[in-house]
Formats: sequence, C-alpha cells, structure tokens
Amino acid sequence: MLSDLISIEPATGATLWTGSTGDADAAVASARAAWPAWSATGLGKRIEAVKRYASQVRANAEDLAELISRETGKPIWESRTEVDSVVNKIDISVDAYADRTPQRQLPSQPNMRAALRHKPHGVLAVLGPYNFPAHLPNGHIVPALIAGNTIVFKPSEKTPAVGQFLVDIFARAGLPEGVVNILHGGPETGKQLTANDGLDGVLFTGSARTGIALNRQFASRPDKILALEMGGNNPIIAWDTDDIHSAAVLIVQSAFLSAGQRCSAASRLIVKDALYDRIVREVKRIADRLIIDEPFAKPAPFMGPVIDNETADGLTESFLALMSHGGKPIKHMARPVEGRPFLTPGIIDVTSLPERPDIELFGPILQVVRVADFEEAIAEANNTRYGLSSALIGGTPQQYDQYWSSSRAGIVNWNKMTVGASSQAPFGGIGLSGNHRPSAYYAADYCAYPVVSMEAERTRASIGIGLKDEDQAGGVEPAPAK
Repeated sequence: MLSDLISIEPATGATLWTGSTGDADAAVASARAAWPAWSATGLGKRIEAVKRYASQVRANAEDLAELISRETGKPIWESRTEVDSVVNKIDISVDAYADRTPQRQLPSQPNMRAALRHKPHGVLAVLGPYNFPAHLPNGHIVPALIAGNTIVFKPSEKTPAVGQFLVDIFARAGLPEGVVNILHGGPETGKQLTANDGLDGVLFTGSARTGIALNRQFASRPDKILALEMGGNNPIIAWDTDDIHSAAVLIVQSAFLSAGQRCSAASRLIVKDALYDRIVREVKRIADRLIIDEPFAKPAPFMGPVIDNETADGLTESFLALMSHGGKPIKHMARPVEGRPFLTPGIIDVTSLPERPDIELFGPILQVVRVADFEEAIAEANNTRYGLSSALIGGTPQQYDQYWSSSRAGIVNWNKMTVGASSQAPFGGIGLSGNHRPSAYYAADYCAYPVVSMEAERTRASIGIGLKDEDQAGGVEPAPAK
C-alpha cells in the first residue's frame, strides 16, 4: 500500500514521517494470538521485559527527545523531561502493581484457604494523544503489560513517528511478537479498532467528544473495561497573597506550559476584585516576556508552536469569539510566524460574558473572571462540566480546606501549578474529565480484575439442616402445584 499518512513538523513545515494506515482486525488478531503465552508468563519475567524496555529508552533517550520535539513542536528541554517520565514509569508501575493488585491470603475457616489474586483482561487497545505522545500512552501500556495483557496501540495520527519509535523499542527489548502491536491511522481507523469484538477493553486519553462517543459505544458492553481521561476546563483561583510575582509565575506556568496543550492546564483565572489589577498586570508582564520559538532555538524557548495550523486557526477564532461576545482582551493572541502554528499567549477578561463557554480550549488562552468573595470564587471554579485539575493561589489554610472540600476536581492544589502531576499518585477527574478510572499510579486498577478463591485440599461437605431423616427419605413425592 502506498503511504497515505504524513507527519509534519509544526515548527518548520518539513515532512518528518510517512506511513500507511494499518489493519485494525489484523492488529487485534495478532494481540489475541500472543495473549495466552504472555499472560502465562510469570510476573517476574514480564517485569524483566519492561525493565529491558526502560533500558532501551534510556539508551535512546536523546533520539527520542529530539523526535518528540520535532513532531510536537515542544522545546527540547520539555521533551527530555517527557522521556525521563517514560523511563521512571517502569519502576512506578512495578510498585503500583504490587500495591494495588497483590496476591493475598484472606481470613478463612479451618482447613480452608481464601486467596485474592488478579487476572489480566486480555487484549487492550491504547489510544494515545499528541501532546505527550510518549509519556501518556506509555502510562497505559506498561501497567497493562505487567498485568499480563497484550496491546494494540494507536498513536495520534498527528504524532505517528513517536508511536512507531516506542513500539520499535519494545521489539528491541525482546518482547515476544504480537505482545505490543502498532496501528496507524486516523479517526476511522480508531473506530474500526474499538468496534472489534476481539478487544477486552480500551484505554483512552484525549478529547471529551471522543471519550463520550466511546462511552456510548460501550454502554451495552459492561464486559469490556473502559478507562477515559478526557481533559478539563481547569480553574486557578488567585486570592490574598503578599507575593504577587510568585502567584503570577504559577498562573503563567499553569496556563502556558506546552503552549497550553496539557489536559491539566489552567483555562480560567478567578481572581479577587481587590487583587485584580496587581495580579493581572504581573501575569501579563511575565507572559509578554515568554520566548516562543522552534524547539532547538537558543536561548531556549518557554513554549513552541501548537500542533498544527488547523489547531492554531481554531484557537485564534475562539479568542475572537470571546471578544465578540463581550470579552475584554488583556493580551491579544497573535500568529508571529506566517504559515506556521506559533501563537502568543492570549489573556482575556470574560467577567461580563452572560454565558461563558464551558469547553476545553486546548492551547494558550487564559480567561479571567473577577469575583467579590471566596464563596463566589468557589462557585465560579465549579461552574463547569469538567473536573480534572484546580488550584488555589494564596488564601488561608481555612480557605484552602474550604476549597478542597467544595472543589469538584480530581486534583486540588494549593500554591502550586495545576499542571505537573506526579506519576506516583493517581491522575484523573470527574464529570467530562473521566469515568472514575484514574491513571498514573492507579492505572494498575484497570489493567487487571480481582479473583477471590476459597480452596481446600480435600473434598469435605455436609448439610446440617433442612434434611429428612434417612428412614423418611424416598417417600411420596410432593404433589405438583395446581
């Protein structure tokens, strides 16, 4: 088949990779054929295999980081941190499997054993996003492999080269053929994959729209595991603080790291009226200083382009739409490089908008809302169908406790960014942000299911109540009901 997939470097427009759409049915069949042997492989050997994979990633770390930067546009320093996360995930996943899905002896009757063990589901599809094309799918694949599942991995059609690189490294690490399979293609290929009845589950990271479609698709299939991580419309509250500069730095990092292309990025700044002028002035001052450039530029940029021109066009139109509905620009969004998807951060006051859009603007747009009191701030923070990440900057311990108790989010931080969650903690949200299957450390929970057994070496049983005496047995049968 001729190449029909092309990956373009967003920073330069150069062609990075070409390939062909894969066969979903063949990929699932390959994983299905490999599953019995892989699931029967001892846990120790499965762990050895993923540790060999970690060693291969470490040996090819710079090549992988450069590929991530070229395919996503993110600065090379950020891509290196992503590669570090890929490597670190292996030991974290080993610990998580032992902690979350251990073998245990349970209390039982005399001459009886009661045991808790876990089994893999079987063949799992992993659908990866483009913003962290190595780290996020890796966060599904490695725990699933440790648990004994086999994988069909469909990377984003926007970052196929990184996906192929990862699967090639698995092969170099000596994993048996068919244990990790790659499937290239766009949305139609993804639909063919998830419709294949040979799958035992789908592990997804991406948009709410796609996640909701998957949820509907599997609504009548409770036999298949479905783990959804779907992004957010995340709030960050700025309250009483003496350190305006540090508060502004945390806000800028939350909103604009990775060009705003993080599911945990702050989309909405909710600020106390009395603090508004000082906070907003400092946030704009820092945002004006951010270096936006190609991934390998010197000096190092804070952020690169967004993923492609279509995305940049959509974000620019979203900013203009907010303006046309009454938003007041604080820092205009601009396209500094003609024909390429570089964007300057956009900051806009949407306090006066009668209806603020509750959508995920996946890029460097920060909407600002001013409020009079803390209860109003909490209400505004919760004014969303999403519920992934949130943060309070400033305030008192009592106010943080109040916010923590009232916040509808899976991540609630204090005087920290909304982004940068630890892989040693669960990562997930509620509402349109997920289906209560958090990833990261808790990924082990959706990669295996518990089996409880009661076991005795000899067959011994008796019935102690409800039996006739022996001499009454074999009497007249009960009359049939009329």
